[in-house]
Amino acid sequence: MSCRLLYLNTHRLTAYVWRSGTLAQEAVFEMRDEEHRRFTEYLRVHPNSHFQMLANVSEEGYLLETIPFLRGADRQTLITRKIGQHFLGTPLASATSLGFEKDRRKNEKLLLSALTNPTHFTPWLKCIEEADAPLAGIYSVAQLGGTLLQKLHRPATRCLLLTLQDHSIRETYLINGQTHFSRMAPLTDSSIAGIAGSFSAEAGKLLQYLVGQRLIGRNDTLPVYVLAHPQAMAAIRNACRDSGNLIFEILDSHQQARQINLKSLPDDSRSDLLFLQLLTTAPPRQQFASEDHRHDYRISQIRYGLIALGAIALLGGALFAAKELVQAQNLRQETLEFSSQAAETDWRYREISATFPQIGIDNETLRRVTTRHGELRAQQRLPDNAYRLIGIALNQSPAIHLEGLDWRVGEASNPASTSNSANTSNSATPSLNGSDEVITVRGLIRLESSATTRQTLAALENFEQLLSVDRNNQVKVLQQPFDIESNQALRGSDKDEDSSKPRQFTLQITRKLTP
Repeated sequence: MSCRLLYLNTHRLTAYVWRSGTLAQEAVFEMRDEEHRRFTEYLRVHPNSHFQMLANVSEEGYLLETIPFLRGADRQTLITRKIGQHFLGTPLASATSLGFEKDRRKNEKLLLSALTNPTHFTPWLKCIEEADAPLAGIYSVAQLGGTLLQKLHRPATRCLLLTLQDHSIRETYLINGQTHFSRMAPLTDSSIAGIAGSFSAEAGKLLQYLVGQRLIGRNDTLPVYVLAHPQAMAAIRNACRDSGNLIFEILDSHQQARQINLKSLPDDSRSDLLFLQLLTTAPPRQQFASEDHRHDYRISQIRYGLIALGAIALLGGALFAAKELVQAQNLRQETLEFSSQAAETDWRYREISATFPQIGIDNETLRRVTTRHGELRAQQRLPDNAYRLIGIALNQSPAIHLEGLDWRVGEASNPASTSNSANTSNSATPSLNGSDEVITVRGLIRLESSATTRQTLAALENFEQLLSVDRNNQVKVLQQPFDIESNQALRGSDKDEDSSKPRQFTLQITRKLTP
């Protein structure tokens, strides 16, 4: 998107193209109908350019106004009405806020400005509308005076700025960088001496006018900045002597042009190029064109905004695709490295395995055999836990004497005759599998000769309970110390003829193995 500037004065319109601080004149159009048609064709030749218009005309108006504190649409409606009251008949107007009054209900101070001769702009604006050219805004040279002083580091609360524009002197009165008054004085003598004398005379006339309008006091000191070509500086400095109220400072236009990064230096004392450079790099926030005049510019902004969003999306997609491509390349490289390492490892394995003694079976069979061997070793069981539990029970049962132990892994025995055996409350027939261990305990019960049958059975029952402490154990009596029939009653006074004889018993402990 290129930027083209339209400089309009009282006699002609000049078109410039701006490229990186360089201003090049492209065309000049006079105030004639055929020139208007040529201007329309010029605009159509550059459909991808944004245009900004800088006006240097004498018909300008400035007015200070105060409005109540408002916001939004109400404020804009009141400003439009105030502009219509003071600048009736011109659509080229703007309002600049100067802040709020803190002592009067926060009223807002406004600077209303307008280009009061819209007929001078109408033919050119009509050409811009016919060509559908995007007009960014219409500005005046006086608007850029404060921007110029700010860029040149010449701040002043109140000051005058004198510049040479075309064949006239532009006189601008500024307060805090805002233009409050501006006018054009015709230049009758274009020589260096004539320009110097005109600067001095016009500064004095403007001072008298400002004092008469009570814009400044009679004893106030006013800085005056004069922008001039280096060759004219000496003559202007001799003509513009400091007086009681005016303090002159002559500014070198070439030096100031370099300070604002303008590469096209002025050929004379005119300041057109400096203001055009400022219009491109630091345009004022307020401008005079209405929204109807800027319609094509808004459409152009939307179009280029969509193009920018599309470009960003395309760039983002390209970056994402590049990232994925790099990741895919890295994965492919890692895959190749892993394949190479696997091939090398396999080759080394085959090389090492070739040195092993031949055992007559293939590797797969050997792998299955070793796997099965590991499984069998994991299933090996030892009777140490069961024997430890029996030993603890024997220590706590002194009447029990062990005669023998049988340990195996597998099904429990189921004797053919159960007439000589009886089950205790914990002697339910267990359901076993091949991984359970079975311990058969054979022993004697030795008590005193005066012990009864019930005492003998109580000793055996106590031994059973000690063995049943472990919940993984199931205890079953295979042989009772006495032959007890179901139709006979057992009394505490009953005694066997051989009561002093030790009584044999047999127990079967089924122990569920935990993994």
